[in-house]
Amino acid sequence: MPLPYRNSRLLRRSRVIWGSFSLWRPRLVFWCGALAIGLVSVGFARLADLAQKGFAGLTASGQWAFLLPLALCPLGFMASAFLAARLFPNSQGSGIPQAIAARHLREAEDRSRLLSLRIAAGKIALTVLGLFCGASIGREGPTVQVGASIMLAVARFSGMAQARGLILAGSAAGIAAAFNTPLAGIVFAIEEMSRTYQSRANGLVLTAVILSGLAALGLAGSYNYFGEASVSPAGLKDWGLVLVCGIGGGALGAAFSGLALHFGQRIRRWAQPQPLPRMVALAGICGLAVAAIGIAFGGATFGTGYDQARGAVEGHALPLLFFAGKLAASFLSMLSGIPGGIFAPSLAVGAGFGSTVGSLMGTGIALAAILGMTGYFSGVVQAPMTAFVIILEMTGDHQAVIPIMAVAMLGYITSRILSREPLYHGLSRVFIAAVVRARRAEAAG
Repeated sequence: MPLPYRNSRLLRRSRVIWGSFSLWRPRLVFWCGALAIGLVSVGFARLADLAQKGFAGLTASGQWAFLLPLALCPLGFMASAFLAARLFPNSQGSGIPQAIAARHLREAEDRSRLLSLRIAAGKIALTVLGLFCGASIGREGPTVQVGASIMLAVARFSGMAQARGLILAGSAAGIAAAFNTPLAGIVFAIEEMSRTYQSRANGLVLTAVILSGLAALGLAGSYNYFGEASVSPAGLKDWGLVLVCGIGGGALGAAFSGLALHFGQRIRRWAQPQPLPRMVALAGICGLAVAAIGIAFGGATFGTGYDQARGAVEGHALPLLFFAGKLAASFLSMLSGIPGGIFAPSLAVGAGFGSTVGSLMGTGIALAAILGMTGYFSGVVQAPMTAFVIILEMTGDHQAVIPIMAVAMLGYITSRILSREPLYHGLSRVFIAAVVRARRAEAAG
């Protein structure tokens, strides 16, 4: 074979190899991003647990230590609000509205104002700070913003053009890794994040959920968020729980989301002349109120509420008014503007509401807590499929599939009647408006 001919064959073969590598490069970066979401989610969860343990240790270390939250909560809330505004703008609140808003923005620069690795780092740090100071917040919503930020960085580094699909995939992977609920992550992406089914994005979402889930499983192992439950309606009273938890939980969730949107709008108008000092002062007032509520309830309303919710799912009744105190603490923590989610606190409120209903009706506490979580959560987020799947995966209670589905639907219908606007989508418009104002200010300057 002539040498020039052999060289030309080698050249063509090398081009094929390098061409295939250029095709695989975006996929490799995407896979690494999905794995990173799982690893970061597990690390975030462990930091959050350590923060809560640290707060519990401080407030139980002496005779008068239970009064420590009266200083720690307001100071921590003020520090978190200040740092979020100055160093990590648009990291406030849950993080899910920011991910939803970013999907509606067309310019890459606008998206980066809501989702970036810097914001993700600040979100983690300030959420952990909030939990160390006793805030009634969760880490699951923030994990959505973190996951979406990582995937948007993947789009930038790999040159992938599917930014909206990658944000969707990162959000789904964040929920799946945070709760160890892969199906709920997929359903959440379809129902809550996009409100439509996008066939072109389903492969990205599924792959991201699988890889982030594998990374999380490798570090944390296989587990159910609330352990294993095996309860089902056994009599007429138990079936009565379906109606009470569905309608009552949905109404309670609608009240939370409706009031959050209403007061959030009024607070933004009030803070407009001097946003930073007024929001920091508001955070301090909210922190003081959260501390007072926590002391009144013996510390039960501080933090995520995971232990209380799990205890109710295991059949241990919570105090009758626990759900009211937890709801108030979660509402104030949200209004304060500090970074932190409402997923876990909402589950605790729902479990407390169900426990109270079960105690008053004389039914099983475990079933009542599970149905209460479903009804209230469905009412808050107005996403019945997500509520049903996430509760089913977190409790493993396959014997109560039909009651859980019915409660999720009742909660959703009740909430839609009382509050027409879904919470996360209502909040997302706030961040879209903030990005538009920032862009106009830069153009004017």
